[in-house]
Amino acid sequence: MDKQKVLDIFYRRRSIRKFKQGVNISDEQMDIILKAAMAAPSANNRQPWYFIVVDDRDKMLEITKHHPYSNMLHTASACIVVVGDTSTDYWVQDCSAATENMLLAIANIDLGGVWLGIYPRKERVDALREIFNIPEHMTPLCVVAVGVPDEKKERVDRFDPNRIYKNSWK
Repeated sequence: MDKQKVLDIFYRRRSIRKFKQGVNISDEQMDIILKAAMAAPSANNRQPWYFIVVDDRDKMLEITKHHPYSNMLHTASACIVVVGDTSTDYWVQDCSAATENMLLAIANIDLGGVWLGIYPRKERVDALREIFNIPEHMTPLCVVAVGVPDEKKERVDRFDPNRIYKNSWK
């Protein structure tokens, strides 16, 4: 793969909140997304991540009752609940790396996605535990909405050399 093409995926990955309704994600597309997630780095290779793939509209709408910024789940084709095994020390970092890999894969296959934070908001964690029957030793980190974009967002350059220090802070 061309090195520039790989970098372009990073730059064109955007948070998509508007999706075309009535368009399903294929099993092949979902496999690509989940395989990318599980290719993420993991502390001591513990791989504390688990994924709940949700295409049941009622369950997706149930999330919107407990998450104030989740209205895109009304039109998203599916969502993925990222759940971490809290018996590992670095579950948040590992599950976050898996989530970012998912978002990059989603952009690469010309779909749209957005990361909806769940953890550490107790009310959101508790609600998702109940909706999806998640055991107490597991914690939902986030939800990723996925679908065919119904909006186009331009590439953004967020590079800021003022945030870079060498060998020491200032």
